[in-house]
Amino acid sequence: MKNQKVVLAYSGGLDTSFCVKYLTIEKNMEVHAVLVNTGGFEKNEIQTVEEKAYLLGAKSFTCIDNITDFYEKCIKYLVFGNVLRNNTYPLSVSAERMFQAIAVVKHAELIGATTIAHGSTGAGNDQVRFDLVFNVLGNNIEIITPIRDNQLSREAEIEYLKKHGIDISWEKAKYSINQGLWGTSVGGSETLTSHLALPEEAFPSQLKNALSENVELLFEKGELIGINGKKYPHPVQAIQTLQQLAAPFAIGRDTHVGDTIIGIKGRVGFEAPAPLIILKAHHLLEKHTLTKWQQYWKEQLANWYGMLLHEGQFLDPVMRNIETFLTDTQETVNGKVFVKLLPYRFELQGIESEHDLMSKKFGAYGEMNKGWSGEDVRGFTKILGNQTKIHRIVNPQLPFLNIE
Repeated sequence: MKNQKVVLAYSGGLDTSFCVKYLTIEKNMEVHAVLVNTGGFEKNEIQTVEEKAYLLGAKSFTCIDNITDFYEKCIKYLVFGNVLRNNTYPLSVSAERMFQAIAVVKHAELIGATTIAHGSTGAGNDQVRFDLVFNVLGNNIEIITPIRDNQLSREAEIEYLKKHGIDISWEKAKYSINQGLWGTSVGGSETLTSHLALPEEAFPSQLKNALSENVELLFEKGELIGINGKKYPHPVQAIQTLQQLAAPFAIGRDTHVGDTIIGIKGRVGFEAPAPLIILKAHHLLEKHTLTKWQQYWKEQLANWYGMLLHEGQFLDPVMRNIETFLTDTQETVNGKVFVKLLPYRFELQGIESEHDLMSKKFGAYGEMNKGWSGEDVRGFTKILGNQTKIHRIVNPQLPFLNIE
C-alpha cells in the first residue's frame, strides 16, 4: 500500500494553508507540516503558525530552528565573498530557501515519508529551488505542488478553504514581507513596475533615530565576532545585535532588479541593514589586508558562488570547492572597522589591523618610499614596458596612439 505521509514545507500563509487542506481532502494524505526558521519567526509567531496547522488538519507540526546551520554553511561564505547580486542584493531569500528545502527533505527521510509538497507558484524562483533540492537529496521522492499544478488564484484558494470550514481572515497585506537573518524582502504593486519606488511605509523598519552613532565592528578570520568592544558567542548574535542598532536609522533599503532562474526579469525591494554594513565593512578590511590578486580571484569566484546559489545550485560540489578557497583567504582578515550610522545611510570611517598592508614601514603612497630607490623604479619601469615597446617597434604600421 502506498505511503500516505506527505511532508509540507509550511509557513502558515494562505498558499501553504491551502495545501494542508487540499492534500488532506483531495489526496487523502497524512500531512506533516514543517516550518524551517532561518531567522524570520519569533517564538509567539511560531506558536500561532502551529495552532493554524492543526486547525487546518495537519497530522503533525514541526519547527526546525536552522539559523546557526544557515550561517555556518552559507552566510559566512557570502560575507567572505562580499556577495551582492548585481552589486545590490545580499541574496536574502535566495539563500534561506535552499536551507529550508534541505531541512524539509531531511525531515521527510526521518519520518519515512516518500512525498513532499510545497506551496510555490509557477511564476517564481522558489519552485525551482525547492524542486532541485528535493530531486537531488530525495530518494525517488514524489513532489506535489498544488498551487502550481492547479494554477490557483488567491481568491480560489480562499473559497476552497471556506467551503471546507476554514473561515480565517486572509486579507492580503498591501506589501509582502519575507524576513530572515540575512535581510527582508519587500514586494508590492510598485515592484511589479519598472518605474515606481516603494513608499516609506512599505519597509518594516521606520526611521526612529535622526542623529548619528559610531559603531566598532570586530572581525576575526573574516567573521564578525564583536561590536563596540563586546565579543559574542557566535556571529549570529553579532548579526542580530547590529540589526537592532542599525534598523532605527532605516539603513539598508534598496530595490533589486535581476534575472530569474526561469528567464524573466524580476524586481523586489529589500531592507538589510546588518548584511549591507557587514559586507561593506568586511570588504574594506580586505582591501587593507589582502593582496591585489587575492582580491581579484575572490571577486571572480564569489560572483559565481552568488549566481549559483541564487539559481538553486547550492548542492553542486563546486560550491564546496569555492567555499574552501574563500575560507583560505580569510586568515589575515582580522581587525576593527569603524562605521558611522546615519539616517538612511552609513559611512565606513576606517580600519585598524595588525595585518594592514598600508604599513608605513614600507612607505606612504604619494609621499615617500623606504623599501626601494629611484634607480629601482627606473629599471622596473623599463622592464615593465618591454613587451609593449617591442610590439610597437616590430609593427610600425599599426596605429598605437594618435597623439598628433
